Amino acid sequence: MKLRIKFSKEGIMKYIGHLDMMRYFQKAFRRSGIDIAYSQGFSPHQLISFAAPLGVGLTSRGEYMDIMANSSFDSQTMVDLLNKEMVEGVKILSCRRIDDETKNSNAMAILAAADYEIEFSDPRDFDEAVKAAFTAFMDQEHIQVTKKTKKSQREVDIRPLIYGYEVHDHAVFLRLAAGSLDNLKPEFVMETFMQTLGKTFEGIRVQICRLEMYAKDPDKGLVALEDLGYDMD
Repeated sequence: MKLRIKFSKEGIMKYIGHLDMMRYFQKAFRRSGIDIAYSQGFSPHQLISFAAPLGVGLTSRGEYMDIMANSSFDSQTMVDLLNKEMVEGVKILSCRRIDDETKNSNAMAILAAADYEIEFSDPRDFDEAVKAAFTAFMDQEHIQVTKKTKKSQREVDIRPLIYGYEVHDHAVFLRLAAGSLDNLKPEFVMETFMQTLGKTFEGIRVQICRLEMYAKDPDKGLVALEDLGYDMD
């Protein structure tokens, strides 16, 4: 059976990279006693896949991984068993079953969007003038940027990949395209904006938190990955 696990990653754990997080969870599953499934062959490994890597230095309240299990307890017991093995900064938020036969069975493949909060450490870096400039920047019909690769560069309009935004007291909220087809990082959006002010985003102290990840449903629009599964009794 396939299970989708939602977890948070905060505090000091934001400095732990994606590969180390994978190894961390592999050990946690072994200690928890959960009957996780393994691949076949000479080097069997746990069947775990993450929806999307999280950059080092970013926190999250909406990370996802899919696992294959041979058997399972009810959802709350699964959450409790895993949380007993978690270190400070990582917390299991939910565990839901995913029907293997449906198109929702692979979080990595169906990922379409993600929410982010960018909080400014120094309010002076996001004063009223900057807020007004940011609103004007986001309200443009097109935002043309130059994307460079190893072999070439091309002009790209990133505005269609920005699905929503809000301006708060000391932070901005962004809903951006995510996944293998289109993937827009919040750092890139903010760097592009800061360049219009003659500044660089790199020198500004912020904390970026990923809040949620979504799949795209033809009838319902964007749906949180968690809501595509169901609780086990």
